[in-house]
Amino acid sequence: MGMTTHDEETEFDVEDVIRLMRAHLNKGRASLAEMLGGHSEVASEGCYVYGHDGRRYLECGGYGVFILGHRHPAVTAAVVRQVMTHPLATRVLLEPVAARAAQAVAEITPPGLEYIHFVASGSEATEAAIKMARGNGRRRLVSTINGYHGKTMGALSVTGRQIYQDPFAPLLPDRAHVPFGDTDALVRVLESAPGECCVFLEPVQGEGGVVIPPAGYLRDVRGACDEYGAMLVLDEILTGLGRCGRMWGADIEGVLPDIMLIGKGLSGGVVPVAAAAATAEAYALINRDPLLHSSTFACAPIAMAAAESAVRAIVDEEIPQRAAALGQRLLPAITQILGDRCPYLVRDIRGIGLLLAVEFHAPDVAGEFMVELLDAGVVTGHSLNASRVIRMTPPAYLADADIEFLTSAVERAADALAKIYPPATAGKAV
Repeated sequence: MGMTTHDEETEFDVEDVIRLMRAHLNKGRASLAEMLGGHSEVASEGCYVYGHDGRRYLECGGYGVFILGHRHPAVTAAVVRQVMTHPLATRVLLEPVAARAAQAVAEITPPGLEYIHFVASGSEATEAAIKMARGNGRRRLVSTINGYHGKTMGALSVTGRQIYQDPFAPLLPDRAHVPFGDTDALVRVLESAPGECCVFLEPVQGEGGVVIPPAGYLRDVRGACDEYGAMLVLDEILTGLGRCGRMWGADIEGVLPDIMLIGKGLSGGVVPVAAAAATAEAYALINRDPLLHSSTFACAPIAMAAAESAVRAIVDEEIPQRAAALGQRLLPAITQILGDRCPYLVRDIRGIGLLLAVEFHAPDVAGEFMVELLDAGVVTGHSLNASRVIRMTPPAYLADADIEFLTSAVERAADALAKIYPPATAGKAV
């Protein structure tokens, strides 16, 4: 990995970048950047991102995008080739790269999900699923409390957090939210409107704080949907493509949805792309008239090249298996470190594959943990719907040295927390 030159370093002024962010991008983001100490990212490769000063940071955040790391060689090469030949399409003529990408995705989705509707983001995938549901007569949208499906107006309607919804009300009508993991509550909603519901569900709640449902829950939800004529949308934007140690979170219990939302890792860490995979029945209306739901930049050839190459890499390089094996090493290691150094601050440590979470008793402690890890050279993420939870979503390519780097950073951060919040004062953190 080439570092930035001295000249490049002198051209980067932290205060000037923050000033520009505050003036033209977002004041809140500028304040957050200041709070985090002005760390920057200007380059990336593999499991690391690099700052303007040449400092490296282990990737354990990135909203779960980088299961293949940064600038995966095969994905990057495919995108560069496409940029040099035909980066964007007219959307009138045949697009072979889009057809190949759709085939590649359809080959790895659960049986029956044969149609792939490509979009540019996870929220757009949710929007497409909502339209498919309503086009099939399922106008009542059912999702879970603290579930997360995006923030565009339709997606926000099924995202289960009022703090994001209230400023933009009214949202879509005829919707309900039920507790995650509670099949009885779901059944009560479905039986009140048989044949009219569509359920949106994450196999594991990501922004909810890596909440893993009880065994049998996904199967029970599928059974309830079948009994009451509801469609089932599984949101695998975060959990899919190997993140949970299987190709899909649905594979945990062998559940077959009507629609599956795919994103994050589909980009290969190079070009934003997402998709909604659907059965022929769910996709019938859009199949008949593709102009009912279309987008200028959907199926952009550069994104399709990234998606096809990313899928091939995930399969050929056995990413689900890698994620399962790494998760089995990381989860107990992190649990032991925090248990030894500051157990009184930690409420729970949980995970599946390379989707890991540390839940603290207080949001302030979680925030401090994230800052301390960043100072130690590890990028993590907070959970939008669970302020006490810090998530770790590293790439599936961690070598022994990378694991040592991560565990050493966790040790350093845990020691810092113990000093900031000693046992006698820990309960005062809010």
